[in-house]
Amino acid sequence: MKLAEHPTVVRDRERGATRTAEEQQTLDADGLRRLVLDAGADDVGFVDIQRAALDDQRDDILRHFPRTKTLISLVVRMNREPLRTSARSVANLEFHHAGEQVNEISRRIVRVLEEQSVRALNPAMGFPMEMDRFPGKIWVVGHKPVAVAAGLGKMGVHRNVIHPKFGNFILLGTVLIDAEVSEYGQPIDYNPCLECKLCVAACPVGAISPAGDFNFSACYTHNYREFMGGFSEWAEQVAASSNAVEYRRRVSDAESASMWQSLAFGANYKAAYCLSVCPAGEDVIGPYLADKQAHLQENVKPLQEKEETIYVLKNSDAEEHVAKRFPRKQTKHVGNSLRPRNIDQLLLGMPLVFQRHKSAGLDATYHFTFTGDERRQATFVICNQSLQVEEGHHGQADLHVTADTKTWLGFLAHEKSLVVALLRRRIRLQGSPKWLLAFGKCFPL
Repeated sequence: MKLAEHPTVVRDRERGATRTAEEQQTLDADGLRRLVLDAGADDVGFVDIQRAALDDQRDDILRHFPRTKTLISLVVRMNREPLRTSARSVANLEFHHAGEQVNEISRRIVRVLEEQSVRALNPAMGFPMEMDRFPGKIWVVGHKPVAVAAGLGKMGVHRNVIHPKFGNFILLGTVLIDAEVSEYGQPIDYNPCLECKLCVAACPVGAISPAGDFNFSACYTHNYREFMGGFSEWAEQVAASSNAVEYRRRVSDAESASMWQSLAFGANYKAAYCLSVCPAGEDVIGPYLADKQAHLQENVKPLQEKEETIYVLKNSDAEEHVAKRFPRKQTKHVGNSLRPRNIDQLLLGMPLVFQRHKSAGLDATYHFTFTGDERRQATFVICNQSLQVEEGHHGQADLHVTADTKTWLGFLAHEKSLVVALLRRRIRLQGSPKWLLAFGKCFPL
């Protein structure tokens, strides 16, 4: 039988004209909204792929689904009280169930749209992700900026999206579709965030500052201890232990049990206290306005006073914060698992691991020239407890570092010795070594 005579091919050609018309149609926004809400979402908004808010994501989105014309942003509300309790097993159960619900709703939407000849793709709410890119950008789409662009809320001081009705007790999903929509959402004209700073008060590692600065590495190191890099660091502790006794010296029985539970039932957040204490949102704010002191005693104090282990980098801002603010909590030093493996990852990651307080009093410009496998130039300016990273050399350098790329990245990963590299001139300095010591304090390894 010739291909043209195959029954499937014949029926496909008979449907061809109808399908072509459907592919070119503009979906009715009200109808699409009903579809998403009927699938189980609590709110939804639509964003066109050309929206300026997606400029830094568009190329990645189109690489994974080149037909994308519209992004459907959906919200699933979480139950509040389970997230507020100091028993984080209860909170994590809510996170996991709500996350599974987001993925199931997204999958349901794609199934219905496929039946309507609309091609669609549903990236994961959280995990699994593109882990072959770790520690680079491992996600297909950033749900938070899409939700903000769709009019589903604004980012609060704590870097969570706050929905105007549900507050930050939500999880987000995104579905990419190859059709335009008759009406797109627009960002809301106010921020539901109250700037009450309760998230600042509750964060055990001081990741959120009163001024709004965010210490990514502090949050990542503790809250995401059982995710990604935290698991890698634990595995290295297993490998480095010569016997069971040494392993128990490195890792407590409780930590081993917690990691087993994570592997068996899903990785658990160690804190997420910023989300727990947030009173923003129309459905949430009432009790807070009625009695702020009661909200503090019931929702903030138990988290602040909880006796627990806080995971920190040695000589980091987080270590200093815990000692100062939370004497009931114990700190444990862990390694920095955000190990760049190329210069792009290095330049992207430096601001994420920068320790503002450790840079106090430092005003310096650093030029880096990378040689070998990757030949690049970069400038790092540290001033007023902030870091600026630029490609190329700019300004007058206080220290010029010339380094073989593999050697420098190996040093950051604790695989190569800085002293040996200096002696072998794989790393060379122009300027006083004191500037390198000052630089190193801002980026604990």
